Amino acid sequence: METNFDRPVTVMGILNLTGDSFYAGSRFLDGDGRPDLDALQQKAAEMIAEGARILDLGACSTRPGSQAVGAAEEWRRLSPALRCLRDAFPDTPLSIDTWWSEVILRATDAVGAVIVNDISAGEDDPAMLSVAARNHLTYIAMHKRGTPATMQGMTDYPAEGVPDGLSPVTAAVRRYFEAFAQRAEDAGLEDWILDPGFGFAKTVEQNWQLLRELSALRVPGRRMLVGISRKRFLWQPLGISPEEALPATQSAHLAALQGGADILRVHDVAPAVQAVGVYRQLTGAGRQ
Repeated sequence: METNFDRPVTVMGILNLTGDSFYAGSRFLDGDGRPDLDALQQKAAEMIAEGARILDLGACSTRPGSQAVGAAEEWRRLSPALRCLRDAFPDTPLSIDTWWSEVILRATDAVGAVIVNDISAGEDDPAMLSVAARNHLTYIAMHKRGTPATMQGMTDYPAEGVPDGLSPVTAAVRRYFEAFAQRAEDAGLEDWILDPGFGFAKTVEQNWQLLRELSALRVPGRRMLVGISRKRFLWQPLGISPEEALPATQSAHLAALQGGADILRVHDVAPAVQAVGVYRQLTGAGRQ
């Protein structure tokens, strides 16, 4: 599929209502387990000023080895944060990083339409796809294997039937979304976005293979979200930490854009917006 260099590219800013997300700079839960609303609103305002067009709130860490907190605890954390951000930034779309349909229903009752960012693509809560469809919500479907609490690098992607010389991991992800398209259609879900699931149940090398072959995952008429900001597969081979991985992230963002990413989910908005600008210049789309 040919890449449209002039396509819109959206930057999504990450805001975590957690105490254990892998990047400390994204956390906005105070020592008593409550959202730090002043700091959250200040960071959100900064992200919007820098060019974020979506704010993504997560109330449960999905880093390797993390433990799920449950729908009730997620909502306890999310409820005041959602109301705070909706009141402060009524024109900015809010995305909720959850696999609980109950959380999405409560969110829509509280603040209206939200974007559903589901790392399980509807597999962890069978009601999620129908809830998103009935409420006409934009839905982000991510590829993962296993569960958030047991994410391990998988090495058993089937090699047989690999199309077009793709690596087994890219072929497996592509097949996954071919099947998901039918699940979405059966549920009546119209507006869904593909997320390859970088960092989820894939080895370091498999993540790199997926990034190299990203264009093979593009589906006509569907946007693709890439979330690679400061992730392990970037910094581990370099012998650095997530805090030191902004330059690596920016290089990978450029590769993702060249592979057809439409949305970048990031911790650092201003540098990501610059990466989009460099991509425009590199492809000639930004020339006057």
